[in-house]
Amino acid sequence: MLIYYNSRILSERSQAMHFGKHLQIDMLHGPIIGPMILFALPLAMTGVLQQLFNTADVLVLGQFVSTEALAAVGNNSPIIGLLVNLFMGVSLGANVVIARFIGAHDLKETIRAVHTSFLLALIFGVLVAVIGELMARPMLEALSVPTSVMPLAETYLRIYFLGMPAIGLYNFESAIYRSRGNTWMPLQALAAASGLNVVLDLLAVLVFDWGVAGVAATTALSNYLSAWILYRGLCHEHGIIRLEPGAIRLERSYAKEILRIGLPAGIQGMVFSLSNLVIQAAINSLGAVVMAASTAAFTIEINIYVLLIAFGQAVTTFVSQNYGAGNLPRCRRVTQLGLLVTMVVTVVLSALACIFADPLLALFNDNPAVIDVGRIRIYYIIGFYFLCVFIEILSGAMRGYGHSLPPALLMLVTVCGVRITWIYTAFVAEPTFATIMISYPLSWAATVILLVFIYLFYRRHITARKVLI
Repeated sequence: MLIYYNSRILSERSQAMHFGKHLQIDMLHGPIIGPMILFALPLAMTGVLQQLFNTADVLVLGQFVSTEALAAVGNNSPIIGLLVNLFMGVSLGANVVIARFIGAHDLKETIRAVHTSFLLALIFGVLVAVIGELMARPMLEALSVPTSVMPLAETYLRIYFLGMPAIGLYNFESAIYRSRGNTWMPLQALAAASGLNVVLDLLAVLVFDWGVAGVAATTALSNYLSAWILYRGLCHEHGIIRLEPGAIRLERSYAKEILRIGLPAGIQGMVFSLSNLVIQAAINSLGAVVMAASTAAFTIEINIYVLLIAFGQAVTTFVSQNYGAGNLPRCRRVTQLGLLVTMVVTVVLSALACIFADPLLALFNDNPAVIDVGRIRIYYIIGFYFLCVFIEILSGAMRGYGHSLPPALLMLVTVCGVRITWIYTAFVAEPTFATIMISYPLSWAATVILLVFIYLFYRRHITARKVLI
């Protein structure tokens, strides 16, 4: 196997003079805004389709089953979001490492990093699935899920956890494609899986009457389809990121570097979800109507936030490749233009969501009481998304340089600290839904102020490309 692996490396090395042809988006030369948008838009659509897995579940259960079923899925959203954010964050480590090797034209290291990433994803996914099954009930109890909703919520969560290995593989496989500039293949794979998920959701509920369990099972099955499509695609690649099953191995030096960059990024995403667990418990204390309204509004807002995430990951990948190539001025220009473009897109979409809040909420539940409460969440969260632009872009740039830990620690202090403190002080004094929602823009504002200083500090001290391994 080792001889085969080395021969594969030599074969890829012979393609070095044609290396640029494998970069579907040239991140190292020429204009930045156009290629960045071309990179980010498929990635954003991929994020929307990822959310469609949960959105389809929410729509089908809310319209055709019951408010309790809708609330059950809503109670799982913070837990699922926490784990998905973990996978996405750790996979960014693979994205950064592979992209930097590509920028440096180091073909041998790129190939080894690709194969290590794949096996690391599989191990990570199985581990999370096992831990999730063991902790499903305690996590729901920590959210103070009402007794009437608990059986449905636990059923959905346990079945959903069976798909965690597929979610891990899909995110890492997507990261491998993104590192080379290809964001279309992950989108195509997820489009196929999302279409299957919608059809199976409707069949499970309307034809077989399987309810929550059926919807969760079809979602897990669809996740495996998306992971399989990307696996087959990587095995048939003709470029630097081709996956050879016989060469898959976990090399410690590469795995260590991926985790060094990826785990803090995953923690940063999880911090948002961890604070949301506390917030979800507070929301649950206000009753089923508020729970359903919050679930509907969350589904809308998360489909907008994926655009911020997409541009943040675009900045990460562009900075990674240019940092690998030693072009620091272009790295800084990427960050500046990323802020500009993302701010324009975010302000426009946020305004539209706030203007059309009522009809959007009615898609999920036409109960006037649910719409009134959901509108509050849209105004307080989506209305302040412009603050998150600084968080996603500056954090993405720092990850591209290899500095994932500082923004992650900052999030732990500001996001978790502000929100949890707010819930146990202001919410206790005035237990309303609006009081809970104010904690979001407050925590974002605190994060932005400190993150700008941290970013400027690290940028001044980055003078040359570091050796990764």
